[in-house]
Amino acid sequence: MTDQTNSVTQSRPKLAVCLTPALLPLYKVEEYIVVVIDVFRATTSICYGIENGAEAIIPVSQVEECAAYREKGLSYLLAAERDGQVVAGFDFGNSPFSYTAEKVAGKIVVLTTTNGTHALHLSRSAKQIVIGSFLNLTALCSWLKDQHENILLVCSGWKNNFNLEDTLFAGAVVEQLKGSVHRTDDPAIAANDLYQLAKDDLAGYLSKTSHSERLKQLGIEKDIAFCLNVDLTTAIPVLQGEKLVKLSV
Repeated sequence: MTDQTNSVTQSRPKLAVCLTPALLPLYKVEEYIVVVIDVFRATTSICYGIENGAEAIIPVSQVEECAAYREKGLSYLLAAERDGQVVAGFDFGNSPFSYTAEKVAGKIVVLTTTNGTHALHLSRSAKQIVIGSFLNLTALCSWLKDQHENILLVCSGWKNNFNLEDTLFAGAVVEQLKGSVHRTDDPAIAANDLYQLAKDDLAGYLSKTSHSERLKQLGIEKDIAFCLNVDLTTAIPVLQGEKLVKLSV
């Protein structure tokens, strides 16, 4: 490779995949647009809620932070999930079926989850944070293609461990961005290879995942199926200040 060719390659923006929030310290997050991914179920519910007219969703790290919004004097909907279940005393958790237009239109939801909001808060120094799920896959990728910026796909995983569903979604994004100006790293290539294995039967492939098993034991298989709907929405949630709102494109 000539020096000139190498210079052109290095000037191209990066498309990187962080396979778990535990690896985020290895990245200069402030140099990237970050896409936070938590397919089962936080980012799916966020995308669905914003599509269905929620004024905003405020992600917080701790249950106590969520509960504190009761004292703020406004009519917030409080959503808290830990280990797949709604925390007692809260309006709902992170099932997408709690984020219908009837429930959230015009409302502000305060949300804390086991994995997704954790990954989001660790990414807060990013140039911009947007939310990805299979529900808004094509709309998200179309927007990302127009951004001449480094992109970091952050897989929320499960309690800082790797998981399959978030990695497969990252691979689906890489698939759509192939041929763009971005250059991929090894985790992005691996995620895309996994997606090639699974793309013809996402539900079948993901039925063996540990998170699927956890949700099945809770009797919420319908949530799993819903989270694998592709292009059900077009809204791209973006973090503005403390709130996730609909990105104006």
